[in-house]
Amino acid sequence: MSTASVSATARPVRQQQMIGWALVVLPGIIWGSSYLFIAEVLTAMRPLGITFVRSVIGFGVLSAIPAARQKVPRSEWPRVGLLGLIWLAFPMSLFPFAEQHVSSALTGLLNGATPLFVAVVAAGIARAMPARPVVAALAVGFVGAGLIAAPSLSEGRSTISGIALVLVALASYGFAINLARPLQQRNGALPVIWRAVGVSAILTAPTGVPAALDAHWHRNAVLAMIALGALGTGIANVLVATAAGRTTATGASAMGFIIPAVSLVLGVTVRHEHVHPLSIIGGGVCVGGAWLLTRASRLRPG
Repeated sequence: MSTASVSATARPVRQQQMIGWALVVLPGIIWGSSYLFIAEVLTAMRPLGITFVRSVIGFGVLSAIPAARQKVPRSEWPRVGLLGLIWLAFPMSLFPFAEQHVSSALTGLLNGATPLFVAVVAAGIARAMPARPVVAALAVGFVGAGLIAAPSLSEGRSTISGIALVLVALASYGFAINLARPLQQRNGALPVIWRAVGVSAILTAPTGVPAALDAHWHRNAVLAMIALGALGTGIANVLVATAAGRTTATGASAMGFIIPAVSLVLGVTVRHEHVHPLSIIGGGVCVGGAWLLTRASRLRPG
């Protein structure tokens, strides 16, 4: 085979690899920024309204894409509804309440544990004990999560409750990403996520509508809300669902490697938040454990 033929064959492979990494990096950047956006919106609106408004915006953005309206079999509707609950309505409602007690930077650092929760749930679904390298990687990651939370444990019950809310949300993500993978493979990411976001808007409307009507908007909060809905609720979820279909649930959750760094930089530089050095070290350990997890599982984006 000529050099030109080899180069032509390799080019599609490199393109697929670049697409795979984009499906991980872009959601990581978007969701890493979302905790800053939530903190800004909280200055204008009660927590109960944030998930509803961002779901409505995300649904509107995705509605403009014709492919999102492709049919999904009725047999899949219960699973899509469940995804709307455990990936969107439930965890997204927890983060605004959590950020009333913990900083946006700390919230993002804890999100570095997302791949760990996904892997634990995947092992439970498979009913198989993970290999020793996987168990070791999980142990490293959860030690890192503990180091992140440790400095805040002495700050009182409200801070502890905020951290607990974040961890419950991550556990919900662990189940959701494992559910999203087969749904995306059978029906496509856009049709599934569009419907799931619609379910989220419906589920959160009873408490979200009054909170939204009672909001006191200002420019920064409006811009943050638009970004949170269009990017964080719409585009990022489609990208992660697509990644889950292309690789595995744990591979798709690799965007959790990027979230801590983005949220830490934005929290410190934009909101001037103080983060304990031990939490920063823990964030690095947690991300390192998640990285070891993907290597142990031989998972690569794309």
